[in-house]
Amino acid sequence: MRVLLAEDEPHLCEQIKKLLNAEGRVVDIVHNGIDAQHLGTTEPYDMIILDLGLPERDGISVLRDWRSAGVKTPVLILTARDGWSERVDGLDAGADDYMTKPFHLPELAARVRAILRRQSGQLNPIIEMGNVILDTRNGRVTVDGVPIDLTAQEIAVLTYLAHNAGRLIPRSELSEHIYEYNGDRDSNTIAVFINRLRNKLGPDLITTVRGRGYMIDSL
Repeated sequence: MRVLLAEDEPHLCEQIKKLLNAEGRVVDIVHNGIDAQHLGTTEPYDMIILDLGLPERDGISVLRDWRSAGVKTPVLILTARDGWSERVDGLDAGADDYMTKPFHLPELAARVRAILRRQSGQLNPIIEMGNVILDTRNGRVTVDGVPIDLTAQEIAVLTYLAHNAGRLIPRSELSEHIYEYNGDRDSNTIAVFINRLRNKLGPDLITTVRGRGYMIDSL
């Protein structure tokens, strides 16, 4: 699952990115409202974390423009102010949730998971796929109760397919959601990740529809 983080505090950005990467999320970071506006409009993110106090363009203006342009990506807003009016403005502008700084990182991760679950229709942070279990709270995977060591890219592929279980995912779409904005989006490597997942988790978990894409059956 691919997340845009629009935040102007570099240290906080690195903390959030490290936290979400560990859960199988790909994170793109921007530090101002102009870049946030551009990427949020042009890139297919699964959710956006938006600081309202961005330089160059404030977060409320960016969010309003996204919604006016038809961008439906879920947005979690961050604000350094504890007054109620800014939070109300953010929610009325189209945000799905908000957090007030300072906040605890585990709570942020939990809110991200909740938004992504609602987006995909998943009700439980633990996704069961037969004998394969994915814990979206930490990116851990087990097969018949035995922990399986997956790379970050393998977790990203599995997480996206699991959140979209029952839907055929084209290779190009999968590529867009597991690589960072400036990453080398080589869709040919998707087949490599799929083969590795089959070797580690079992051959029947992921179905290939030749020439169209991949899917995990409905859970």
